Amino acid sequence: MTTIDRNKLHLALQHELNQFAAAHPKCHALYERAKGCLLDGVPMNWMVRWAGGFPLFVSHAKGASFTCADGKKFLDFCLGDTGAMVGHSPNEPIQKIKEQLDKGITFMLPTEDAIWVGEELQRRFKLKYWQTTLTATDANRFVLRLCRHITKRPYVLVFDYCYHGSVDETFITINDGIPGPRPGAIGPQVNPVLTTRVVPWNNIPALEQALAPGDVACVLAEPVMTNIGIIHPDPGFHKALRELTRKFGTLLVIDETHTMCAGPGGYTGEAGLEPDILTVGKTIGSGVPAAVYGLSEEVGEKVSKSIKVDESDVGGIGGTLAGNALSLAAMRYTLESTLNEKTFAHTIPLAIRFTDGVKKIIDEFHLPWVINRLGCRAEYWFCEKLPRNGGEAEAAVDPELDRYMHLAAMNRGILMTPFHNMALIAPDVTEEDIDYHTRAFREAVSQII
Repeated sequence: MTTIDRNKLHLALQHELNQFAAAHPKCHALYERAKGCLLDGVPMNWMVRWAGGFPLFVSHAKGASFTCADGKKFLDFCLGDTGAMVGHSPNEPIQKIKEQLDKGITFMLPTEDAIWVGEELQRRFKLKYWQTTLTATDANRFVLRLCRHITKRPYVLVFDYCYHGSVDETFITINDGIPGPRPGAIGPQVNPVLTTRVVPWNNIPALEQALAPGDVACVLAEPVMTNIGIIHPDPGFHKALRELTRKFGTLLVIDETHTMCAGPGGYTGEAGLEPDILTVGKTIGSGVPAAVYGLSEEVGEKVSKSIKVDESDVGGIGGTLAGNALSLAAMRYTLESTLNEKTFAHTIPLAIRFTDGVKKIIDEFHLPWVINRLGCRAEYWFCEKLPRNGGEAEAAVDPELDRYMHLAAMNRGILMTPFHNMALIAPDVTEEDIDYHTRAFREAVSQII
């Protein structure tokens, strides 16, 4: 195996930083100006983590690319971290979204689009009843409330190093064998051990032990872990998860927000999963804030019967803008025209081509790295074997190498998803785009060995 030369890596990183700064004077000037009114110069906290020392400021975007304030065009494999998975401003949904803008944006009343969306989601995911929110975070938050409400159980269960948005109960990890707040969690209301059980992904005995007391309202899980890297379930894991949750009377919630990349029905559809509840957000609205959660007929009826009509607006579920006409129109026409079989028939083979290209370079240089794929999403790690759980994936993180690879890609006109080495393939991506990334990846690697 080839060892990365850390001296070369340090020098190459500094060179890329200098090149990035020199190429983006307007973005840097905007960043400095933003410090006067935006906390740390960004409109959202984690934007400070971009590899160049300051973020690119976007001028405009279309399809699989965007142009920054300095007029430089980028091939976008980040796609708003899934929010723009169907591409930036896709033609057919955007036309219908524009039409809805003229008809009205939000009414606190339903539109016929809501029925269309509910029926389509019912068809794709085989769950009877649907509700809308603005974000997947809200969908997950509301679902956890509902599960505790109807089961009268206090705990939820998540997997180590999971991510389900900014839901308080999910910021828990196993640290030196002891559950506790996830490192970096800001101001937790309570220690999450008071609300949440946490076990490693793919660990069936630990899962059974955590569920056995009978006090867990629900398991909240991505069907494939993604936010710490793509970590597939072991063969038989989902079967065991479903059997154990049923055995102990625990509801199973599947979060498809990132795993919609697996196909039109997400991983649930591809693998034939049978959740009690399903959540999904981000990509289903072509970038317009939109998310949903679906309930099985049994769960939906329990929820409906347990909430008094005259108390339905003060239960901690909902939101004045949730279910607005614009979001529903965005969901309808995204699902109808873009997030469909035709799109995945194009993007999944390109993701395979991406994976094969990166693997070829890894093999050429005998690197102790691996790459994994889920549908039209691919990601590489700087470790010899594919991690089986979040703890193993976290241990493989190499911050300096991460930053260098991201920055090297940006300086060659490619944006990867921040914080990990993930590429998401939009419908407008071509084989030439994929091959360009492979060449850029090879060039970046060749400079540090």
